[in-house]
Order: sequence, then structure tokens, then C-alpha cells
Amino acid sequence: MDLLQLLSWACIFFTVGMFSTGLTDLKKMRETKSTENIQFLPFLTTCLNNLGWLYYGILKVDQTIVLVNIIGALLQSLYIFMYLQYTTQKRVVLSETLAAGIVLTCGWLYFSMFVPEGDTRLSQLGLTCSVFTVSMYLSPLTDLVDIVRSGNVQCLSFPLTVATFFTSVSWVLYGQELHDYYIVVPNTPGIFTSLIRFYLFWRYASVNHSSPSYKPMQI
Repeated sequence: MDLLQLLSWACIFFTVGMFSTGLTDLKKMRETKSTENIQFLPFLTTCLNNLGWLYYGILKVDQTIVLVNIIGALLQSLYIFMYLQYTTQKRVVLSETLAAGIVLTCGWLYFSMFVPEGDTRLSQLGLTCSVFTVSMYLSPLTDLVDIVRSGNVQCLSFPLTVATFFTSVSWVLYGQELHDYYIVVPNTPGIFTSLIRFYLFWRYASVNHSSPSYKPMQI
């Protein structure tokens, strides 16, 4: 097994593991029959991100990217469907889902009809997906500022932090092997934000030692 194949398997394993952390929220929704304290937008934005990278993987003919994002999109679709089952704000959730569907359709039409095939389409799509992924990784930084102020890390998920760290590292190394900076650049912030969260867990562990578990937070 060469290095690229090994990194491919690492990307698949760690990324699917990261996506699977949403199963905790799914279990909670089924047990409580509600969506209290569970955010919907992370499921929706992650699904959009998966579909964008799926298109990129298809154009690039990269089976690793394709497989990972098919699994991710299916899992996020499951989370979205279950959220719709139990939420009391169905109209809001449906409106957000419809808006996301319109954005996705418009994006697909733009790249399919107005961007030339080949390297130009691949580059523009890669840049778009990279910007979207970076914004997803950086969006929780405001929450991290609140954690520093309060000294309470109960809103963070340690397993998710570990999964995000290894996922980001795997994709950065995989992208470097392929010399594809549209893969390297958007995953680099995931490493740094994970390291920040590791520090916060270490820094405030004594403050939260009595807590039985950490509440998952989608990123």
C-alpha cells in the first residue's frame, strides 16, 4: 500500500467518523421527541458542503472525495429528515431547506452552463468549495471566545474535536500528495481550531471536572 492510498483510507475513516458524531444528536431527538438544544443549520450547511465537494470529486475523478461526500451527504440528509420530524418550527426549517436547495440548484446551473469545462470549471468550483469550508471551520470561533470568558467547555464535544483534528490532518496530507491546494487550504483551519479546542479542554478541565459528559456541538 503506497502513501497516497494509506492517506485515502485515513481520510475516509476519520471523515466518516466526524460525520457520524451527529448520531448523538439523532439519538437524543428520538429519545426526547424534540430538537431542544440541537442546531439545525450545521446539518444543512454541512450537507451543502458535502454536495459541493462531491461535484468537485466527480469532476476531478477522485474516488476518495466522491465516496466520503456521498456518505456525508446521506448522513446529513438523515439528520435533516429526523430534525423535520421532531421540530416544532417546521415552517422555518422547511424555508431554510428550500433556500438551500435553491442556492444549490443555482450553483449547479452556473457551473454547468456558464463555466467552461475542464480546468477552469474545476478551479472555480474548488475555490468556491474551499471558501465555504473555511467559513464553516471559522464560524465557531465566536463560541470559543464565549468559552474563554466563561471558562466552561461543556458546549464542546471532545470526541468531535479529536475527529475534526485527525480528519483535517488527513486531508491536508492527502491534498499535499496530490498537489491540490483546494484540498489543503480549506482543511488547514480545521487543524488550528481543533488545537485551540484541545487547549481549552486542558485549560478548563479542572473547572468542569464534575461534568459527566460534554454536550456535542456541530461544526
